[in-house]
Amino acid sequence: MSEKTGRDFDPKIFLSTIGDGRQIVSFRKKQNIFAQGDATDAVFVIQKGEVRLSAKSKAGKEAALGILSDKDFVGEDCLAGQPVRIASASAMTDCDLLRIEKKAMMLALHREHSFSDMFVAYLLVRNIRYQEDLIDQHCNFSEKRLARILLLLAKKNTPDSVVPKLDQTTLAQMVGTTRSRVSFFMNRFRSLGLIDYSDRRHGLQIHGSLLSLYARKNALTLAR
Repeated sequence: MSEKTGRDFDPKIFLSTIGDGRQIVSFRKKQNIFAQGDATDAVFVIQKGEVRLSAKSKAGKEAALGILSDKDFVGEDCLAGQPVRIASASAMTDCDLLRIEKKAMMLALHREHSFSDMFVAYLLVRNIRYQEDLIDQHCNFSEKRLARILLLLAKKNTPDSVVPKLDQTTLAQMVGTTRSRVSFFMNRFRSLGLIDYSDRRHGLQIHGSLLSLYARKNALTLAR
């Protein structure tokens, strides 16, 4: 069945339903979606679940690049002429993703102005996030970097939010510090009432007070 174009085209429907070059694929927790070095043949859109991006150096050192969730794109580097994946993606939870073949994605971007405008806006927001991450790595102490990452993962729109279960090794890779330092900072946050581990079944609860503390200039003063 061909896709509707022009006024009938709805980007939200295109990114959430099956069709020409589009199919729903499911992954179990810890299953690889694609690996660094794989051919870039498709873009994914997360319908449900959490996806972890990571990369390894030639020496085998791994870095956690980020965690993506509902409606985020995964593997959009294929649209820039990148022949192989520069990072790996794996399911942090059971996930459902819409797999869009590269050809189908490129065709929609070229034909549908509303879709290309939406996609460019998404990429700009993602690029700003990467710039903020870089500034954070160079300008802030590791404790403050950890606070920012927790707030981003919680997507602070409410006074209290929950971050799904996340191991401290992954957090340490994202922050750029050691697991022991992350454990120390997390215990400190808990003692200050900024986070709560009490309901481990649902994840880590982030209280609004962490946002207030992070926003205060020089509030977090522990050494790197």
